[in-house]
Amino acid sequence: MVSINKVYQTVLYILNKEQRGYLPPSEFNSLAELVQNEIFNSYFPDGNQLNRQNQNNIQNDTEFFNIYENNRYKLYPFEHEVSFNYDTTYNCWSFSPQLSTDYGGTIRLLGSILAKYNKPGSTTDSIVQLTSKGDYNKITRSKLTAPTQKHPLAYQYSLTASNTTKNVVLNISPLPDFVTINCIFEPTVPAWNSSPGSLGQLLYNPGTSNNFQLDTSEESNLIIGILKYAGVIINNPTIIDIAAQEAQQVQVNEKS
Repeated sequence: MVSINKVYQTVLYILNKEQRGYLPPSEFNSLAELVQNEIFNSYFPDGNQLNRQNQNNIQNDTEFFNIYENNRYKLYPFEHEVSFNYDTTYNCWSFSPQLSTDYGGTIRLLGSILAKYNKPGSTTDSIVQLTSKGDYNKITRSKLTAPTQKHPLAYQYSLTASNTTKNVVLNISPLPDFVTINCIFEPTVPAWNSSPGSLGQLLYNPGTSNNFQLDTSEESNLIIGILKYAGVIINNPTIIDIAAQEAQQVQVNEKS
């Protein structure tokens, strides 16, 4: 994780170095969330591009210098295997976070889906094939292709009932006894919070703050990205230009 206090203090130092303005905590928090999401979202198209290079054997595969694996490594903090629960009201499998500590609560992508079927004296563990609702309907209606406990089938859909907080819903056939899924979660919202000091100053409060969930290698990208938007807020084109040039150079260095 990247310390949000370190990033904020660095941003303030750069802005104040030549008296270029001040970024209040509330505005910093908004920019921090924006930039973290931008970096997080970039992992997916970058991963696809690097994977194509990996498949064509045109990139370095040395243990510590594989660009594809390095990009994949950055997603590890957001990857969790979670149990889904069966909702008898809506006849579906879903993940409903109970606490804010449940990996942020919002699932971005589904990975491997494991279904467990308990029978007297034996247990069957099967990988569920995820398909579209249209294909699911076609496959389940045919006796020749109907899903079995060894080859279950599922489709994902949205549950729009007003009294639910489910963000991922699955229909699985045949109905399993337990379901666990490897998921990529959205990052939690970063926040720099403070407590008033004896002189009325703002003192960093780590107990109520949230650090960035990104890998420590992203610290400079976070600082540069926040400075770029801060330059827009305080109407300083110099900061925007410098931050944009630094961001471009970092991307070149990472992908070259």
